Amino acid sequence: MKVVISPDSYKGTLSAIEVANAMQAGILDVDQSIETVILPVADGGEGTLESLVVSTNGRYISQYVFDPLGRVIEAKYGVLGDNETCVIEMAQTSGIMLLRDKEKNPELASTYGTGQLIKAALDEGFRKFIIGIGGSATNDAGVGMLKALGLQFKKEDGTLISDGVSSLLDLASIDVSQLDPRIAEATFIIACDVDNPLIGESGATAIFGPQKGVKKHQIAYFDSCIKQFADIVEKQFNIRLHDYKGAGAAGGLGGALIVFLNGSFHAGIEIVIEAVQLKKHLEGAEFVITGEGKSDRQTLHGKAPLGVAKAATLANVQAVLLSGAIDENDKPALLEHFTVVESLVDENISVQQAMQEPYYFIRVKTKRIFESYLQMGKD
Repeated sequence: MKVVISPDSYKGTLSAIEVANAMQAGILDVDQSIETVILPVADGGEGTLESLVVSTNGRYISQYVFDPLGRVIEAKYGVLGDNETCVIEMAQTSGIMLLRDKEKNPELASTYGTGQLIKAALDEGFRKFIIGIGGSATNDAGVGMLKALGLQFKKEDGTLISDGVSSLLDLASIDVSQLDPRIAEATFIIACDVDNPLIGESGATAIFGPQKGVKKHQIAYFDSCIKQFADIVEKQFNIRLHDYKGAGAAGGLGGALIVFLNGSFHAGIEIVIEAVQLKKHLEGAEFVITGEGKSDRQTLHGKAPLGVAKAATLANVQAVLLSGAIDENDKPALLEHFTVVESLVDENISVQQAMQEPYYFIRVKTKRIFESYLQMGKD
């Protein structure tokens, strides 16, 4: 029997590769002769970098860059096994996980470090990019990234605007004459699972700003700042980001990538599935097992496990979902896509236990699932 192991991370506890290792251990506890293939996945957010590098036997390159608040940190980007495709996870440099709660500062948080990583990869000769833009700490419309790549943002008198989102209210023109010329030679695929516009009730600030430190009474103000950026972009480049689907992703970084790097949006899980060659590895498999920290109806809207299940259906392979927690009310909807739907948390295992010993319980639950299947086969 062949089993493909393709989980996402259990956020807050284990990375996707750690989850996959636990699942593999559980399967081999049942029968050491079972063939297993580990292909961790992600949906464009945190974990996408590791998933793509591990699954393609790629490598990492480290670089010193600025974090969201301008402090120097060591970050990394990935090179896939083809040695041509560069993977940049903006959360590595501009991610909310880099800040403590008290450090969240939507006025100053910048994507400059993301631009530094792109520039470093260009210096290394890479021209094919996958940019994962989930998990940002920023609401700067991608202006920090663009500054790192050479763009100049000017006031009416021709002087440069200062740093900070509020300074966008002074923006009168965008000078692209110093944009890194190698950008024109490169292709940028944006891995993203949200389609929010840049501004408005479902825009970057209103939907994602509060988790980054934007207070309720500040939403309209921050929205007006990035609206000024969008107004100037429309005036100069005839591209309207205000209501462009996906432009509001990562605090507006999505819009900046569209306009100035000619980026194209793709669902994160679709990019990962193609890069790790999941469909090829499903050939001859009887099962694929996937999972995430918590599964619910949102899982059915572009999350990684659903992408795995769809690929399994096309390959006539049974899909098993094992997640940290699953609401009983959502199980019927999930069972329309998965043969088996199980969670670590049940009547015998509490949330606290599952969080404290996730590897152990993933291994145990995986073992039970496959023991049950093999017993059914004997009966």
